[in-house]
Amino acid sequence: MTLTAIILATLAAGIGSVWLAALLGFGLLSRYTPHMLSLAAGALLATSFMLLLPEAFESDVEPQMLFGTVLACLLFFFLLDKAELWHHGHEHHHGPADHHGHMDHHAHGDHHDHHHGRDPALNSGGWAVLAGDSLHCFADGVLIASAFVADMGLGILAALAVLLHEVPHHMGDLAVVRATSDNRRAAVVKVSLAGAVTAFGGVVGYFLVDQLHHHLPYFLVVAASSFMYVALADLIPQLQKKLSLRQTGAQLFWLAFGLSMVTVAAQIAHSGHAH
Repeated sequence: MTLTAIILATLAAGIGSVWLAALLGFGLLSRYTPHMLSLAAGALLATSFMLLLPEAFESDVEPQMLFGTVLACLLFFFLLDKAELWHHGHEHHHGPADHHGHMDHHAHGDHHDHHHGRDPALNSGGWAVLAGDSLHCFADGVLIASAFVADMGLGILAALAVLLHEVPHHMGDLAVVRATSDNRRAAVVKVSLAGAVTAFGGVVGYFLVDQLHHHLPYFLVVAASSFMYVALADLIPQLQKKLSLRQTGAQLFWLAFGLSMVTVAAQIAHSGHAH
């Protein structure tokens, strides 16, 4: 009975939050698509600094170990980007742009993906988001399972809290992955697969909750590091261009909106966990 409840709750929280985010991001708010990168940057930064890292640092793990993990992860994603740029730069003969001229406004110069007209840093950034999201969802699944093992009502509250804070976060994920996919459906499928890892985390957590509990801070820190890197290395640089005062104001509004959405959701989620 408990395991069934965990599976249903983790699927609802993991995949349901992605579909709701897609409805908001691609449906009701689709006309604001040009601003979704600003929202994504805000959501990813807030998820890292207001949700994942505080939860990780509430553990008994030494802060120096967690900060060391953050540093190692940031360096790893940097090297991943460098490898991706080197690979595409040699494979495509360092051409200045694709045959449609779509890429000549990017800062990476000669290192462009000519098959799709996309910056390879965005491609690696999309996979970094999915990797970090999978770790985050796995940790969420373990947390939900832990709550269900303790009390059924607490488990339901934990699942609702996860669903709540994942919606704005997945809106950011979809905005990033959409930039690396051929269509919206592919982006939704990719992020939904990452969201489905919540159920895997729930099942594993049900059987190994005591053993995995001590490793959760590291899962959370790795996920936070991936989101920080994507926001600061891939998204923010794209927003640093000369714009009119009105466009800059809109950009800052959506950045702040992404930050505030996740921050408020994190506070509500923390309150739910406390109760």
